[in-house]
Amino acid sequence: MYLLRPTLLIVLAGILSACTSLHQRETLDFGGDTAAWQAHRSAVQPVRSWTLQGKIGVRAPEESGSGTLTWIQQQGDYDIRISGPLGRGATRLQGNEQGVILDMAGQPTLRAASAEELLEQQTGWRLPVEHLLWWVRGLPAPDSASRLQLDPQSRLARLSQAGWTVEYSRYQDVDGLQLPQRLQLSANDILVTLVLTQWNLPDRP
Repeated sequence: MYLLRPTLLIVLAGILSACTSLHQRETLDFGGDTAAWQAHRSAVQPVRSWTLQGKIGVRAPEESGSGTLTWIQQQGDYDIRISGPLGRGATRLQGNEQGVILDMAGQPTLRAASAEELLEQQTGWRLPVEHLLWWVRGLPAPDSASRLQLDPQSRLARLSQAGWTVEYSRYQDVDGLQLPQRLQLSANDILVTLVLTQWNLPDRP
């Protein structure tokens, strides 16, 4: 059974260490200021809680659409909601290291040990959904190899990791940090666009 809406929401679940040189699994393409990138990564990496408001769009052979996004992250706990045409009403994913719960309007509640497992149950795919927790902050996930291209401000412009390409076209200042405002994720025939209109960082002074 193929269901794009839960696929997208699970990918958003994220899809779930600074040093003096590049992380050992990072490869920096086309030069770039390694020290400035390290400083940026060191500033953003401690952010583990946030509330995000924005829009999401998906283009895929089976189904395309858009919707509004709310993502509440509290350390290891997340609550992600999509509404509008893409969500077809209310779609909500809640999870932590103990498991994941997916609720969609008019559908039975689905449970799994992880977002990745739930995705595989629904689509037959096994994707690195946990990486989005890092990608949405403009960082590569530290658990697998990545190739980076930096913009003139030494932030990520393009990231290749785990079979996905993430392109960052806009950033915004949030409490003194540079965080993504617009990014696109692509793999195979799927293109996901996120426009993050509002970040709130409750743990920032």
